[in-house]
This record gives sequence, C-alpha cells and structure tokens, in this order.
Amino acid sequence: MPPEFKLCIADPRTGKTESVKLEGSNAIPLLGLKIGSIIDGSIVGKPGVKLMITGGSDRSGTPMVPSVQGGVKKYILVNKKTHAGKTRVKMLVRGNQISEDIYQVNMKIVTEGV
Repeated sequence: MPPEFKLCIADPRTGKTESVKLEGSNAIPLLGLKIGSIIDGSIVGKPGVKLMITGGSDRSGTPMVPSVQGGVKKYILVNKKTHAGKTRVKMLVRGNQISEDIYQVNMKIVTEGV
C-alpha cells in the first residue's frame, strides 16, 4: 500500500494553515525525513517555497517527538504540570522520522521566493 499523508502547512507571516493531501508516488520523497528537515515546496505543489517539518502524528493521534530517534513507537517519561506541582507520567510517542505509519505531517514556511 503506497503511503498517504495529510500535510498541514502553516504560514507564520499570515497565521493561516493550509491542508494538503499527498498520496502514492508523490508522498514517497517524505519517507525517511526527520523533524527539523527543510524541503523544497515543489514536492507539495508550492514552488519557490522552503518548508520545515515541525512534527506530526499517526492515525491514532500519537504525536511525533524530536527527542526520540527513528520511526519507533515507545513510552517516555514526560513532566506534566498539575495543581499539586509537577509529576512525571509515561506517554506513548512516535520517533522523529517520517514512516508509512505517520498520517499527519506538520510543516511551516521558512522562506518564500521572490
């Protein structure tokens, strides 16, 4: 089954977010990229724009985290603020690499062409 991604592209200049769907062979260039990678916008139909990957999630809503390497799914300890102070809780997260299991990829525009 070919990969399918929903891209949420944020424009920090205007504050608006655009949703784009990539399927099949168009989605293959995103596989293996990590959070923080900068790609050319022509991959998603926005020539002259550079996009930075800022995060994402899988179909069940498990978020990607930059500190976990690879495309794995694992539990990590996270500090959580409560009314009684800070507590540490286990949280299920995905790694920082885009794989076939990722459904939503969040991006932001970092430079625009003239």
